[in-house]
Amino acid sequence: MNAKKVVTMVLASVMAIGVFAAPASAEVILKYSETNSMDSTDGKYAQFFKDKVAELTDGEVVIDVQASGVLGTEADVLDGMVSMSGTVDIVRMSCYAFSNYGCNKSALLGLPFIFESSDHFWNFAHSEVGQEILNEPAENNLGVTGLFYLEDGFRSFFFTKPVEGIDDLKDKKLRVSSDQIMTGLCKGLGASATVVNFNELYTSLQSGVVDGAEQPITPYASNAFNEVAPYMLLDEHTMATSSVVIADMSLDKLTPEQQDALFEAGKATEEYARELCKEDIENCMKELEEKGVTFIEVPDKTPYREACADLIAQFTSGIEDTYQAILDLA
Repeated sequence: MNAKKVVTMVLASVMAIGVFAAPASAEVILKYSETNSMDSTDGKYAQFFKDKVAELTDGEVVIDVQASGVLGTEADVLDGMVSMSGTVDIVRMSCYAFSNYGCNKSALLGLPFIFESSDHFWNFAHSEVGQEILNEPAENNLGVTGLFYLEDGFRSFFFTKPVEGIDDLKDKKLRVSSDQIMTGLCKGLGASATVVNFNELYTSLQSGVVDGAEQPITPYASNAFNEVAPYMLLDEHTMATSSVVIADMSLDKLTPEQQDALFEAGKATEEYARELCKEDIENCMKELEEKGVTFIEVPDKTPYREACADLIAQFTSGIEDTYQAILDLA
């Protein structure tokens, strides 16, 4: 057997056992689910987080942001993560959504009038009780770990026809998701809670299926609800708080250094969000006024708070100390 043939046979054997196989990519790709579009405030948060992770990991961890709800609703995505489907790695969730999985303290963040201002929320987010609630899904063995908090400002009601105050809410059909807190709030205000899929809200407002709904100001604008419901009552009943969580099975793919980078990027995103949210809301309100939106001020929120008293008592039962601790951070 000549030397050339021997070398060829050896190389073939080596390739067969994989010694010369192409090395696996060091890149870890994590799918990030976002309900809103990339040009929304939440989309900007996601892009900042993506860029920061890339910077801190030298490109080893890639955050693949899938916006505009293409991966499903918040509830569907969270269901998949909890059942360890592996379809989505990271999601931005409304904090109170975890109440459907036994996270009673997380539900507090969806209660009306718990936060007085954006500064109050961020005082909470950076406090011990804030960290406790961020960790609650992990403590309840849901298979997800909280990374960081975000906010979209206060949620307020908007309508297809003019309103002046709380008395005008009576018997109004207000869109809600399948959410006990919002359903309870509408009931307390004398309105009729009507469950409508978010993707159908625009046409439901347009056709009169519902008289109004509630959103933070920037998503209200980015979803063009002002075109069909140009009257916004600034009752600011709930702070739009959310947390970004990662599936534990996805977190386990990362090295300890990469995990640290993810949390560090989260903290940086919180600081970015705190400033961007204020700026986006101010600019958005000016643009909406130019487009003909009427903002109705609410100088006294006392009647609204009183209408929510039973709802608040229901959801704080047994965890009154945690609720009071949040209030005290104002």
